[in-house]
This record gives sequence, structure tokens and C-alpha cells, in this order.
Amino acid sequence: MARKSRNAEPLGFEDTLWKAADKLRGSMDASEYKHVVLGLVFLKYIDDAFTERRSKLAADLVAEGITGDHAADLLESRDEYTAEGVFWVPQKARWEFLQSKAKQPEIGKLIDSAMDAVEVENPSLRGVLPKNFSRPALDLRRLGELVDLIAGLGLGAAEHREKDILGRVYEYFLGRFASAEGKGGGEFYTPRSVVKTLVEMIEPYQGRVYDPCCGSGGMFVQSERFVEAHGGRRNDIAVYGQESNDTTWRMAKMNLAIRGIEADLGPRWADSFHEDLHPDLKADYILANPPFNISDWGGDQLREDPRWRYGVPPAGNANYAWLQHMASHLSPRGVAGIVLANGSLSSQQSGEGTIRQAMVEGDLVECIVALPGQLFYSTQIPVSLWFLNRDKGNGHTRPGTPTWRDRRGEVLFIDARKLGAMVDRTHRELSDEDIARIADTYHAWRGESDAGEYQDVPGFCASATVQQIAEHRFVLTPGRYVGSEAVEEDDEPIGEKIARLKRELYEAFEESDRLQERVRTALERIDG
Repeated sequence: MARKSRNAEPLGFEDTLWKAADKLRGSMDASEYKHVVLGLVFLKYIDDAFTERRSKLAADLVAEGITGDHAADLLESRDEYTAEGVFWVPQKARWEFLQSKAKQPEIGKLIDSAMDAVEVENPSLRGVLPKNFSRPALDLRRLGELVDLIAGLGLGAAEHREKDILGRVYEYFLGRFASAEGKGGGEFYTPRSVVKTLVEMIEPYQGRVYDPCCGSGGMFVQSERFVEAHGGRRNDIAVYGQESNDTTWRMAKMNLAIRGIEADLGPRWADSFHEDLHPDLKADYILANPPFNISDWGGDQLREDPRWRYGVPPAGNANYAWLQHMASHLSPRGVAGIVLANGSLSSQQSGEGTIRQAMVEGDLVECIVALPGQLFYSTQIPVSLWFLNRDKGNGHTRPGTPTWRDRRGEVLFIDARKLGAMVDRTHRELSDEDIARIADTYHAWRGESDAGEYQDVPGFCASATVQQIAEHRFVLTPGRYVGSEAVEEDDEPIGEKIARLKRELYEAFEESDRLQERVRTALERIDG
């Protein structure tokens, strides 16, 4: 079994926190109580950072001989905190005060009031924090117990911030919430290993990063980590995003705020298709996991939209609308990495095959990666990564490196369906080694000087010309191009064979669903 990513190891207290939060559910589902828990975790984090700054300030004042009323005034001076990048926490929002009232029947109202007070004092958080702790459906006794439990977690201490403790708690919770919510959870949570694969491949060192369906902001977090891990600075990239779900938009704002990431997510939540909040943005990097196969995206109202450069996407499926929306936001040398359902690689209905052909012939598609199944909490639909590039010539390179080779007229196909390892009974994860193998193959194919020499590997990767793709009717399924490994049929372990057959069955189910939809549509037209 492949080694599990070290970053995914539990911290020790997330599971305890999850179990305590789970008690809150009662008649509430995960989509409701997650905001209760994450809101409290956020409030505790900023209070910890505030308390730490207050203690240091108090010590500095003593060392300088400042005491009495003057010292008290400075300890309550908002500027002494915000100047150090610390959120100002008013007295009625401080954890010590809330915990003292945890057993009182008004605890829900007090927490709502605390959230209001924090927003008033910190403009970047206005309209973001959850304020529904006094709702009748919430068990106030258990809410008080949760306040007491969180009180014992030092979430905002300096050593924890360096280890990104709260960020990992957020990711743990988002993953558990996604699993509990089923399909809906996938609308805001993309598994870390999938995000990391995208980031490691397109390498967002410097420039504008955009996600038109940003969910909880995971793409931005990984991009910032990548920059810092490679010796860059956070302000080397500018972050732009948009999210159509109001509660998820607020979650993204909180998630980015606790990590100190400045991002323009627009003044509110909005639909990227019908209310593009960044209409003039030309991004250097786009990373996105749009909702799979959505049929109610309002495409019938956008038939003449200028974004459809490669063809009008079907009103019944937004996959090719997402691809073209993102392509329209790419700078002249921009690169995009996009997660889509496998059906987008081979669909022919409603003009999708024609659009795909135009994108390939227009030299926009650079690489396709087929991922293993069971990576997502919310769906078993097999997915692939699309990489689009506005400039595949030899002049497209990152700062400070030699030019890459000319890849015009070529597309790289990677079949990574056999990579990854099961981390529990239902979920698979790509290890750091798996991600490196995929990314290194892509970098070598692009001709990066430090990536080694590229060569096709049967069963794993192949470089194909547009002419070869045309011979396959512009179907972009990697398996058609990489071929098979030279192994005896009986050498395939039974466990892997079952997993492969399950993946193929899910693909067949997906194709069957599409065909049934076409038949139903045709029958409705006849009836009409």
C-alpha cells in the first residue's frame, strides 16, 4: 500500500471535537450544524491569537515601566492588535466571557452578539460570520458543553499557527461534513490530494490566481502553501474567487481570514455564469472544481454569450460552459487546471463533441489526467483533470527559468487510475509520491530543464498529436492513448481487479444515465 500523505495524519483532538459536535445534531443535518461548529472554532482561534498578543503587550509595557491606567488603556487599544495582523476581539466576544456563560440559557444569544461585535470591529469579516446560535432547534445545553470543550484547545497559539493547526482542523471538519452530507458536501470540499495535484502541476509561483466556484477556498490555500514552500512570498500571487452559495462563500471568507490570505471574493456570493463579479480579470492561473454535470445552470438564457468561443454549451449540462468560462478568463499565457467528470472526455450529445474538437484544434487543451475512483466524499463518479494552456509555444515559462519546449499540436495523457491507496473502507487518497509522479511527468513533457527527459510509459502516459486525437474522434479518455502495461492478465490482484471493474461499471452507469436522458428528452418532444 502506498504511503499515506503525512499532512493527512490526525492531530489528535479533531476526532474528539467532531464527536462532540455530532451530539449537537438532534434534528439538524450536517449542512446546518457545521456552521455552528466552524463558527465557534473560528471565534476561539481569533480569541487565542488576541490573548497571546495581549499577554505579550502586557509584558512589554511592564518592561518599559508603563503601568496603571495608561497601561490599561494601551491593552484595550485596537491599533495595538490590528497593527500586528491580529483581529480585534471586543470584551463581549472574548472566550473567557462566553465560557463563563456557557451554562446559561442565553448562551446562544450571547454568541450571536459576539459574532456581531467581531464583525463590527473587523471590516473584512462583515457579513461573514454565522449568527444563528439562538435558534430553537439548537440544544443549548450541548452548545454550552461544546463551548467548554473548545475552551481547552489552544487553537491560536503561535506554535500552532506555524503548524497550521486550525487550517487542518478546518480541512478535517470539511471532509467529515462532506462525507455526512453526501452529494451536497462535494460542492464546497475538494480532497486535499486532488487540489495538491493541480497546484503541483501548474505551479502558481507568481501572478493572478482565480477560482470561479471557489467553495471553501482550498485551491487558494494550497497555492499559497506552494509559493511559500518554494521560497516565494504570499504577496507574489493575487487571489480572486467567486462562489454562488451564500453560506459556503462565508465559510471561504473565514477559512482564508484565519490563514491571513487576502482574497477578492467579490462583495457577495453570486453565480459566475449570470453575474460574473470579475468580468475583466485575465488570470495567470485558474484552479477549479466546478459542480459535476449540473443541468439547471440557466444555459438557455445565455445562448449568445461571447464566452462560448468554441461552441454553445448544452443547456442541460454545464461542463463545457465551465471550461469556456475559465478559458475566457485566461491571460495570453494563462494555465488552468480543472476537475471534471469523466463523461466530459467522451460525450457527443448536444454538441459537446464539437466543442471539444474545437478546443483541441484550437490548441487550448494541454494535458488530461484520469484519476482513481473513490477520491471524493460526495460522489463515486470517476473524474479527470483538464489542463488548458493559452500558450503552448516555447516562450511560456515561469520566472527565472529557461524556456520550455514547443508543445503546439500535442496533448499529454496520463492514466493515474491505479495510483493512490485506500485510507478507509470508502475513500482513497493520492500519496505525495503519487502526486510527484504525475506532476514530474507533466513537467518533463513540457521540457522543463530540471525535470528530466520525458518518455511515454505504456499504461501510464503518452503524448499524442492532434491528428492522432482526430483518429479517435476527439475523445480524450487517457486509456485510449496510453495503452496497457505489459503484464499477464492473471497478474492483476483480485482486489485491484474488483476496484477497476467497479470504476468501469460506474462509467457505464454514467453513460447509461446520459442515454436515458436523451431518450426522455426525445420522447417529450414527440409528446409535445
